[in-house]
Amino acid sequence: MTAIEAGGPPTPFVFVIAGEPSGDALGAALIRGLRQRTDNRLRVAGIGGEQMRAEGVDSLVPLGDLAVIGVAEVLPRAFVILKRVRETVAAVQALRPDIVVTIDSSGFSWRIAQRLRCRGEKLPIVHFVAPMVWAWRAGRARRMARWYDHLMALLPFEPPYFERVGLACSYVGHPVLESGADCGDAERFRAAYGLARDETLLAILPGSRGGEVRRLLPILGGALVRLKNALGQFRVAVPTVATVADAVSIGVCNWPGAPIIVRDSREKYDAFAASRAALAASGSVALELAMARVPMVVCYRLNPLTEALLERVLKVRHVNLVNLLLEQPVVRELLGHECTPELLAAEAARLVRDEEVRSAHLAGYDKALRRLGAGGRSPSLRAADQVLAIVAARRGGEADSPISSSSYSRRNKR
Repeated sequence: MTAIEAGGPPTPFVFVIAGEPSGDALGAALIRGLRQRTDNRLRVAGIGGEQMRAEGVDSLVPLGDLAVIGVAEVLPRAFVILKRVRETVAAVQALRPDIVVTIDSSGFSWRIAQRLRCRGEKLPIVHFVAPMVWAWRAGRARRMARWYDHLMALLPFEPPYFERVGLACSYVGHPVLESGADCGDAERFRAAYGLARDETLLAILPGSRGGEVRRLLPILGGALVRLKNALGQFRVAVPTVATVADAVSIGVCNWPGAPIIVRDSREKYDAFAASRAALAASGSVALELAMARVPMVVCYRLNPLTEALLERVLKVRHVNLVNLLLEQPVVRELLGHECTPELLAAEAARLVRDEEVRSAHLAGYDKALRRLGAGGRSPSLRAADQVLAIVAARRGGEADSPISSSSYSRRNKR
């Protein structure tokens, strides 16, 4: 039974903050879950992109101002980002929502939470997507506990890292499980773009942030030139998002394979279903490709300064989510100085040609997704229930989650 069904207020007001496209997708799924649980009796405001806009959020600021990553990348945008922080804090205090949910993008969202607390704000603040304290900067968990009432984690091994420093944390599951990534229609995509049934299609995913796209496009393009010599003719599908679509379209215009730019999120899964293999920027798209059963190689480059810093503090052997869940390197990771056209082309050629390698990938994907909780209650509904429980606790109602209630009570006693 949800807070609404238990007789709580019919119209919770939720302020959702997403600072990049992956957070935008999470925010949209959360809002859909909240609408389902409240019979559409919901008020929502905040910051997001095209997917949250489709769910009724008129973003207070452009998402493109915020979607940056890395020390060297953030510094030139610091003035704009801090300005957006001030504007967002002012909006929260003017609108008086029942709860604030920040999603990932710690450089932006944590500053909002910190400033709200410094201004004496008592409303519950929840963060969605745990920072990778198991990979680096373990002290971040303790910092979060100062500002947040609750953390919703995507991975099953994350909650203990935060609970041990006093921050209530619940595993809600990864949204990829309800993304539809496993439901693409290969024949529909091939028919739409005139591709023969036996024509090799490669999916190329250069990322969703401006900086990563600028760094990876030339490397991916160079890999495709080498693959043409190794494989012969093929076609290329390049799924992208609104924040970088124009840059991607310009950057791929001279690539081999007559690139097909895919802007629609649903058509992306059709492209996956039709693809023989994928070359992808490291990130959550790896789980979508695993759902779609597309053998992949992941790659990433950061600014050299950021890469040097990460090499000193990184505590894990893998960064790809499939490999992390399996605790073994099924997916090849080409990061930093290994992210070269030569190595990418060689690994992609193996994925296209070698059936034994392909079978190992697919078996690994199935195992990783089972560990992620495939087949259980949908992550968006679990997250929505958590948010509504915290709202009910704030309003003095009976919350479904004792963790949520005690978390908010501890915050009010501070």
